[in-house]
Amino acid sequence: MLPAEKVLDLYFLDARCMLIEIAALLDRYDRAVQGQPGEVPSSTDRLDSIYQALTLLAERDCTHDRSARLLNLFSDLP
Repeated sequence: MLPAEKVLDLYFLDARCMLIEIAALLDRYDRAVQGQPGEVPSSTDRLDSIYQALTLLAERDCTHDRSARLLNLFSDLP
């Protein structure tokens, strides 16, 4: 097992990149919704699951099962 500092050194840039990708996806989605006023998007379940996942990841408690919880969250989608 790697020390905590080494884990951050090795994976920080990859995680930052993935978070920026998520932010870009949400920005594109918001712009698309604004471009179609009056239409209710049918993808709200998927969007809700993304926000639930972000909330789960924002928890600072050390649970050691974030990956499993995310897999369970996304496995419930149609």
